[in-house]
Amino acid sequence: MTIIASSIIAREHLAGTAGAVQGINPATGEVLEPVFTFVDENAVDQAAEAAWAAFDTYRATSPEARAAFLELIARNIEQDGERIISRAVQESGLPLGRLTGELGRTANQLRLFAGELRLGAHQEVRINAAQPNRTPAPAPDMRQRQIPLGPVAVFGASNFPLAFSTAGGDTASALAAGCPVIVKAHNAHPGTASLVGQAVSAAVKEAGLPAGVFSQVFGAGSAVGQHLVAHPRIKAVGFTGSQGAGLALMRTAAARPEPIPVYAEMSSINPVVVFPSALSAGMTALATGFVGSLTMGSGQFCTNPGLVFVPANDQGFAAAAGAALQELNGQTMLTPGICESYRQGVSRLAGTPGVSAVSEGQEVAGKNAPAPVLFQTDTATLRSTPDLQEEIFGSAALLVRYNDAADLASALESLQGQLTASVQANDEDAEAARSILPILERKVGRILFNGWPTGVEVNDTIVHGGPFPATSDSRTTSVGSLAIYRFQRPVSYQNVPAALLPEALQDANPWSLPRRIDGALNA
Repeated sequence: MTIIASSIIAREHLAGTAGAVQGINPATGEVLEPVFTFVDENAVDQAAEAAWAAFDTYRATSPEARAAFLELIARNIEQDGERIISRAVQESGLPLGRLTGELGRTANQLRLFAGELRLGAHQEVRINAAQPNRTPAPAPDMRQRQIPLGPVAVFGASNFPLAFSTAGGDTASALAAGCPVIVKAHNAHPGTASLVGQAVSAAVKEAGLPAGVFSQVFGAGSAVGQHLVAHPRIKAVGFTGSQGAGLALMRTAAARPEPIPVYAEMSSINPVVVFPSALSAGMTALATGFVGSLTMGSGQFCTNPGLVFVPANDQGFAAAAGAALQELNGQTMLTPGICESYRQGVSRLAGTPGVSAVSEGQEVAGKNAPAPVLFQTDTATLRSTPDLQEEIFGSAALLVRYNDAADLASALESLQGQLTASVQANDEDAEAARSILPILERKVGRILFNGWPTGVEVNDTIVHGGPFPATSDSRTTSVGSLAIYRFQRPVSYQNVPAALLPEALQDANPWSLPRRIDGALNA
């Protein structure tokens, strides 16, 4: 496939007249061809109406048909993988190895949802048989299943041009649920979005599905994105990005005559708790592991460890982490704008009373590659300064010294919702670790021991979510097979004639779904 610099509206390419954008190589400043035109609100209306027209036909497809469709998308992306990765390297400044792995993750998550469809557990089939002889009143025949919500708007993420963008986890889970998808492409990687969008559109055609099952639009988020969320045909939103943008979409969705859910992943500083015995057993390895996680990908991960708690009397960890950090050069950030925001965040942190610098790496001039930095403070300052919990998107972290178990617990209680919390502990720390687990359970979506949060496993058990402001809905995840539940809702069928029941609820169980029948699981 070649890059086509236009939006895709129900398999048709549409040029716009409402502005334009070009990709920029953040490492060199090179402006990349071609020029992508922005569509206006009329094009968004076309995409939304096409998605709605496709909805009932698409949601009626069998699990096997949708699974095969997702596998076609994965195949198409892999077949054009060399071209997609090459363009993504140019537009993001991310290294070849990172994007090669990300393309594999993108294809694998599509296949994960294909497997979920074939398993069928997400349909949550429940059947209570009629009891005509029950007294004092007969019980009706009742059956329940999950149905898709409707067309979903997905916003591409800047930091994952593949796995959280055009064919990323939000798109894969929405399509798996039976929802048509309209992607608002991220303007930082338009060429990548174009190539992946064509792969999805080709799969729609090959699978024989209605054209409106997939569209992708280019435009300004403040105009096209907001109009998309406000459109009455859109029934849910998937978003990964800044807290400000996520909150703006939430306000728009809530103000509609028919409010809709926004599943937004927005902000997290991912605290790490280091216990004394763990430090004694391997302080240098811990410090090296922390710095490696902090600086991976220039810190541009939503699971970046931006806060680390260490005992107040320990000097070794800070010294070792600082020494490791000083040896590192800055890495190219995704866009000049993100780089500038990082600099502003570091400047704000450096000017906060009670906060002092520990160490700083080396900036690489001219490549949007600012120095990684580490600051330190104490728990009292953390509790009294809410601004210290603002995410700095990049390789910046704050080391917080705690006095004892009670002080640590109090500091953890003061934290906002997070995606992850990491605990560095050994057997001697078991009781201390157990005491903070209830706090962490209330604060985060994923708790990990003796590891670092920047590795996100895509499987059936992962939770990539958490309480606000990490996400807009703590009951969900944007990674893993559980993500399909975001785009479904339950419907109950009472005394519906057998001939009118949907396949999922028929006694013959033609889709071989696992079911709960009269309170007992029947696989």
